[in-house]
Amino acid sequence: MKEIEKKLEGKIKRLTNKTFKFDKRIKEGWFSAVYFLKTKEIAEKKLPKNHVTMQFFQKGNAVLCGTDEAIALIHTFAEDPEKLEIHSLKDGDKIGPYESVLTISGAYQQFGFLEGIIDGILARRTSVATNVYNVVKAARSSGKQKPVIFMGDRDDHFTQQAGDGYAAFIGGSTAQATHAMNEWWGKKGMGTMPHAMIQMFRGDVVAASKAYYEMYPEDELVSLVDYNNDVITDSLRVARAFGNDLNAVRIDTSRTLVDKYFLRNHHLMGTFDPRGVNPELVFALRKALDEEGFTHVQIMVSGGFTEDRINRFEKLGVPVDMYGVGGSLLKINIGFTGDNVLLNGTPAAKEGRRYRPNPRLEKVAYTKQDK
Repeated sequence: MKEIEKKLEGKIKRLTNKTFKFDKRIKEGWFSAVYFLKTKEIAEKKLPKNHVTMQFFQKGNAVLCGTDEAIALIHTFAEDPEKLEIHSLKDGDKIGPYESVLTISGAYQQFGFLEGIIDGILARRTSVATNVYNVVKAARSSGKQKPVIFMGDRDDHFTQQAGDGYAAFIGGSTAQATHAMNEWWGKKGMGTMPHAMIQMFRGDVVAASKAYYEMYPEDELVSLVDYNNDVITDSLRVARAFGNDLNAVRIDTSRTLVDKYFLRNHHLMGTFDPRGVNPELVFALRKALDEEGFTHVQIMVSGGFTEDRINRFEKLGVPVDMYGVGGSLLKINIGFTGDNVLLNGTPAAKEGRRYRPNPRLEKVAYTKQDK
């Protein structure tokens, strides 16, 4: 069984380096700020018997993620990691401003050079998990939880996909777009068709959907219907062709375009912004599908969706069944700080900072498999 599945069952075992596959150059200090490396050398030569406690926190309300990764990093690259004392919260814990989420105690030269890397891990993973959590929360504001599909593969460097996908999972997303995004928690990516596929069938959405259905009959058929900028017409064509075999249609209309439905019905415009995937277009699509008996066909929307935009759709009661969200989930808006707060057992933090004991922290055991 995958490690993440064990975690979800309530067991305390954390993800290890077997999951994260760290770059071995971390040990050499390649990714550490140079002043950390210099401090390590000074501590080794001038203050070899020091004992410090480093404490990590951030300044808002958030969903914590990255602790397993940070702990595995320490267990893999610190000197004599079995001699360190680590206390930590868990991925998925809700945290508050200035709450201590991780503490490390030992000689500075054992682990201090990892401080910046740990900050970065916690910042990125927690930002993504929190962004997803807020979007998922928005998607249930009307009373029903609607699936949120993480589609962030094109919004950042591909090497970030595994960690971002895991953070999105911790935040509550329903599924991820690539296999890499699912690597750490043992699932597979999901998706149906891009615009490029419909283009190869010269804009024939029915033909493209037929090809997909023949190739992947075990999948739920979700047809992309905005290629010709005529969402309602193409949705009805696909629905008529597939009937009960059509699970959903996806709208991804560019924010610079006005769907042909409105161009045919000028009298509807003038009181709203008709561009892109707008509430009026979704209402009209739902009505058209229902009138022809396709009440089972769900509507998925994507393209520039954010927490605020989803909240607006939900407050208006827009009949969306699924949201596909990408770039807005990858904004790094939470920063972590690591402070040395104890020196040889006594308070010794910089002005304005102090040791903040947290009874929620759990002691983390070292096991050789983490190395």
